[in-house]
Amino acid sequence: MKPKDILRTLLSSWVGRIGAAFLALMLLVSVFVLATYPLDFGKKVWNNPVYWADYPQSAPPAWTNTFSSGARVSHTIFTADEPYDVVTDSTGRYLIYRFNLGYDYDEFPAFTSFSLSGVTFSDRPPILSLSILRPDGKEVLLLRHIVPGVAAGETAPYSRYSETPFRVYLTGDQAVAYNVRDFAAGELGLSLSLAEVQAKPEAIVFGQPDGAGGFMPLPGEYRINVTALTYADADTIAEVKYVLGGTVYGLMGTDSLGRDLARGLLFGFPVALLIGVVTSVFITVIGTATGIVSGYVGGKTDTFIQRLCDVLANVPLLPILIFLAFIIGQKLWLVILIMVVFGWPGLTIITRSMVMQHAASQLVEATRALGASPSRIMFRHVLFQIGPFVLSQMIFSTPGAILAEAGLSFLGLGDPSIPTWGQILESGFSTGAVYVGYWWWVLPPGLLVVFAAMTFVLLALGLEPVVNPRLRQHGTA
Repeated sequence: MKPKDILRTLLSSWVGRIGAAFLALMLLVSVFVLATYPLDFGKKVWNNPVYWADYPQSAPPAWTNTFSSGARVSHTIFTADEPYDVVTDSTGRYLIYRFNLGYDYDEFPAFTSFSLSGVTFSDRPPILSLSILRPDGKEVLLLRHIVPGVAAGETAPYSRYSETPFRVYLTGDQAVAYNVRDFAAGELGLSLSLAEVQAKPEAIVFGQPDGAGGFMPLPGEYRINVTALTYADADTIAEVKYVLGGTVYGLMGTDSLGRDLARGLLFGFPVALLIGVVTSVFITVIGTATGIVSGYVGGKTDTFIQRLCDVLANVPLLPILIFLAFIIGQKLWLVILIMVVFGWPGLTIITRSMVMQHAASQLVEATRALGASPSRIMFRHVLFQIGPFVLSQMIFSTPGAILAEAGLSFLGLGDPSIPTWGQILESGFSTGAVYVGYWWWVLPPGLLVVFAAMTFVLLALGLEPVVNPRLRQHGTA
């Protein structure tokens, strides 16, 4: 059959149409990921703890707020690379940054943090202050920070926090606790110890006394003010960031390291396609070539190939993979290589039996009588006869490769530098996500593995009429 006839046959059944739609979706997501993600996403982002320092740990998806009894805090990151206003007086030049926060939650933030990056000055180091203006008009001074001064041997302009940002977790910081304690005493009339303040600084900043010794959330509009006192017009700050640590985050939540699971799951799409397609193509090419040669040539060649298939088919795969992973390391290419090396014998045996039938056909006998070479007969006539079957086998073996990689990653034998669905599942189970109820960490990657496998299963079922002409004739596809 011609390619357009195969495509028409595939799309003639609802099973084939669903499979084609699922495959198109996987391809679109994969193209999006490859266009927007860095190629070293695993090393640069996913496995970089510094990148996820401002994200909440083990937070459920934000949309779960719809089903909760109270409004949970959504994780919010405020950033600014330009000041809201610049004021100059006799003291110096003030860079003012301002963030507005509408707080309408029924609980307090999980944490708060402040970070600063890319400070450049030419004379005296800048002095920064962070405060929050509450809805009741009271202002809380949280932090004062002086950028480190000039060291011996340095020349202007001086640069600070260009590679690693200055970050303060306001929760538990002792300097912040002193400031919050002073606010509680002066503005709220509460006498609290330093330990009491350090245990609940967000409750004091974003709450009000409930009359029973505790605090209740204070809803309304908050203003986060950051002021930087500089002493030269050339002094600059690359970025100011304030993080309101939420208890819910994003579309798929976060894991115990604060990593955005949605980003990891999206990256798994092109990886799954790579594993499935590359493995199935190599298995199909090797299995089909050796099966045709074995079935058509026969003799000692047939015996050698069949005995090799018997050996490879009976070699235990898992111990070999464990041994090689220990010697070479846990690499994705190693997993693909092992699946290819031990995956082609089954197709070879099936292809051989089909070739032996076609080798005795009148078409092959006539071609041989006309003087055609064995190689031309094998790959011009025999291969075209079994082509539809080979195509369906290649598609059908793709989900097996995806499931095999997911299973090996789940056992801890996958490549830890590349986030795959199996890796995410493994990290969830190894950290006890199932036992503590972190379903968003386990259920989505498992469903995506099933989705990818079902996509190629549906495609293979849609191509059954191509392999079996009787189905095409009777229209039972």
